[in-house]
Amino acid sequence: MSEPPSEIPSEAAAETRPDVLILGAGVIGLACAWYLLESGRRVAVLDRGRVGGGASHGNCGTLTPSHSAPLAMPGMVLKALRMMWRKDAPFHVAPRLDVELLGWLARFAGRCNWRDFHAVNRAKAQILTHSRGLIGDLVAGQGMDCGFAATGTLYVFREQQALDGFGWHLDSLRAVGIPVEERTGAQLRALEPCLRDEVIGGVFHPGDAQLRPDRYVAELARLVREAGGVIVEDCAVEDFAVTGSRIDGVVTARGRYVADEIVLALGAWSPPLARRLDLRIPLQPGKGYSITYERPALAPRIPLVLREDSVCVTAWADGYRLGSTMEFAGYDETLNRLRLDALRRGAARYLREPEGPRVLEEWFGWRPMTWDDLPILGRSARWDNLSLATGHGMLGVSMSLASGQLVAELLAGATPTLDPAPYSPLRFHL
Repeated sequence: MSEPPSEIPSEAAAETRPDVLILGAGVIGLACAWYLLESGRRVAVLDRGRVGGGASHGNCGTLTPSHSAPLAMPGMVLKALRMMWRKDAPFHVAPRLDVELLGWLARFAGRCNWRDFHAVNRAKAQILTHSRGLIGDLVAGQGMDCGFAATGTLYVFREQQALDGFGWHLDSLRAVGIPVEERTGAQLRALEPCLRDEVIGGVFHPGDAQLRPDRYVAELARLVREAGGVIVEDCAVEDFAVTGSRIDGVVTARGRYVADEIVLALGAWSPPLARRLDLRIPLQPGKGYSITYERPALAPRIPLVLREDSVCVTAWADGYRLGSTMEFAGYDETLNRLRLDALRRGAARYLREPEGPRVLEEWFGWRPMTWDDLPILGRSARWDNLSLATGHGMLGVSMSLASGQLVAELLAGATPTLDPAPYSPLRFHL
């Protein structure tokens, strides 16, 4: 087996080798690296591909405390079943015999009640609100060039029945102290001339923000390197060397790495690797899509969610993106044109200029979805020196810094800023 690359000292150099080895250079792994470095740890990050090449790359870049409500809620099972037969529906499960997916869906269905809804709403609001503040402070304090803007977000509606039935959303946000404001169709069109006359109303979330996600991840990587962290790309983890309840080393295609602590932050790819450690992470890859264009002349100034069609629209100074959808199709690598066309059709129903002059990228990525819609953050009960940082669903960018801070605090044995209990691996016996 080849020796590790020169960026990381060999096993023998214990005084200079990393204290913490992070598996995954996505937004969560880099956020963990940043806070661990700030606490004085020596950190190295390994990634099978390139920095930020996973789910963060093509998402819509919104920072959304407004998304605190869980996906599982009363009525969701019936709604999902109705959409099952539409291959271009915002939510779709590809028909196949998959025991793990069936178990995941059963546990998800069991959460579709108001008691679990309110508990998860509180837990998500806690981490989302805290992370939103941390991101704003870090961008300003470190001069991060990532297109950050405290714009808020708008949910807009074309159908009165759908808007009338959205009261639960306002109630759920107000219950956890997240501001939300109702808007008429006329008010929305005055605020956003890009909207068509068919838009009849919506809600504004003033506490939300936006950024360019690929640049945010690149800037996090810059901060990690400048703070002394090492990032090794094109370094796929293949296995682990273990003794008893301790991980002695991480075996990769480029050699073996050792550290006192290991953090598993591989997003949707966490379950296959965790099985090497006899851990079964209850996570499914939820496939999302986006189309990135050159910016149209009449682009929204505030990120939009086109509610009935579940399409997110974000514009930056040099780009424009349509995104969303949720497809449970395993790790299928097909760029499903039905889903891309659904994004285009949805945008055309709400926007005067729904597409930009030229397509720059058509993209898909897998979101790491837990059935309780909460991330998995903290120490493993099975392995003495393993921590998990995965399962952020559609909100990895939004939850990134609060997740990194919490993992760093737990590894240091410090009093955590957030209550870690709702996100603990122990709830899944990990």
